[in-house]
Amino acid sequence: MWKQAIAALVLASSGYATAESFTLSSPAVTDGGTLTSAQVFNGFGCSGENVSPALNWSGAPEGTKSYALTVYDPDAPTGSGWWHWQVINIPAEVSAIPAGAGTEAGDKMPRGARQGPSDYGVKAFGGACPPEGDEPHRYEFTLYALGTETLQVPENASAALIGFMINANKIGEASFTAMYGR
Repeated sequence: MWKQAIAALVLASSGYATAESFTLSSPAVTDGGTLTSAQVFNGFGCSGENVSPALNWSGAPEGTKSYALTVYDPDAPTGSGWWHWQVINIPAEVSAIPAGAGTEAGDKMPRGARQGPSDYGVKAFGGACPPEGDEPHRYEFTLYALGTETLQVPENASAALIGFMINANKIGEASFTAMYGR
């Protein structure tokens, strides 16, 4: 019991929000649930609506200056997973992204936010489209609290570079995972 108490004190003093306080959720996608056709890609043999879900968060750690969001499929048969969405430079005062914000135009994005490339080759949300017959894939929605107002990455930055900069500046994270197979 005392080891747990010490671990909790170390975590609290590290600046990271605890799992209970920093949360990410969606009215359309539940943790452990299945994505609907709204979040499925329209192409590559899939016929979904390709709409990014609404996302809400609360309880960010002290010192949060901006957020970054990723949606990642670690089960994609690529050897390196599949990036479905990356959004950086979300202002610290923002606590939600509306449904449909992940279009290439990005006109529903919070002011100042910037989309990075998905593995579909566009700077927009790309829905689920696992190979037919695969076990359902996991889609990890992760929001990172960052200790910097802006991630300084080139306009043509790769998903890997953006991921590196997110991890170099994160002070907390909240996530949930949804499933989808066909």
